[in-house]
Amino acid sequence: MHKFLRAIGFSKLKKTELEQLFEKILHNPTVQNVSTDSEGNEFAEIVRNFGESFGITVRGICRENDTFELEYYFPHFSGKHISTREIADVEKHAEKESYAGVCDEIRIGVTLIFYLQNVTEYLSVGHEKGYNPADGIILAALSVDGKILLPISKTEKQVHHATQESNERNHLIAAARDGDESAIENLTLEDIDTYSLLSRRITHEDVLSIVDSYFMPYGIESDQYSVLGEIMDYSMTQNEITGENICMLEILCNDLCFSICINREDLLGEPEVGRRFKGNVWMQGKICYRK
Repeated sequence: MHKFLRAIGFSKLKKTELEQLFEKILHNPTVQNVSTDSEGNEFAEIVRNFGESFGITVRGICRENDTFELEYYFPHFSGKHISTREIADVEKHAEKESYAGVCDEIRIGVTLIFYLQNVTEYLSVGHEKGYNPADGIILAALSVDGKILLPISKTEKQVHHATQESNERNHLIAAARDGDESAIENLTLEDIDTYSLLSRRITHEDVLSIVDSYFMPYGIESDQYSVLGEIMDYSMTQNEITGENICMLEILCNDLCFSICINREDLLGEPEVGRRFKGNVWMQGKICYRK
């Protein structure tokens, strides 16, 4: 049973019920796409939504006798907005016909790795000459462990100063990535100053009143992260099969905006715009290809 099924409202699903759910998905899909996989097979991606923007995707091979051979499934959640316009490389997983997107997003400070949602579209156009993923990447995440934190009180002047500092740091990181030795030196000195400041403040302040947001790898799987970010928008909905309440959040984390889907039972606290979400997420993404 997939760990993140509970994030989309299937927290009490049993294996026999999962088989019945597959039948429902195959006979009444929301979206169905077909392409040719890396081994030349007719590869199908069948999507069924069980609520607003979330559901289950099954993938497998279409055989010559019009039968579908299911290879694997996963819960999905579709984001609303483009999160980054950085160019992403796509790598195939070793054990099955699934793919990961990889891009260098300087705003979060780590290499961003996400589970690719639109595999058939990638297989159709990703290898063609002349394609351009210029429309960016729509990121979305599933979570089974989250908390709501109060915001850090800031004046308009402090917000403006923080934004300015963030922009300057991003320019330095971009320059350092291109080999600018002066930028590398400035970043090193800045990190030393930050460490010194944190060492002094941590003796009499809580760490979550100092750290506004963070984006860090979590566990041993490369597409899972621990995040802390400001809630920009949120909405509540239900799984149409189980009736479980689902919370959908739009968060701003290290200047990166993306959507999070979490079962209301797994979310501690009351979400409000301006408050912060802290939790562990499985990052998914859709690359917006354009000819």
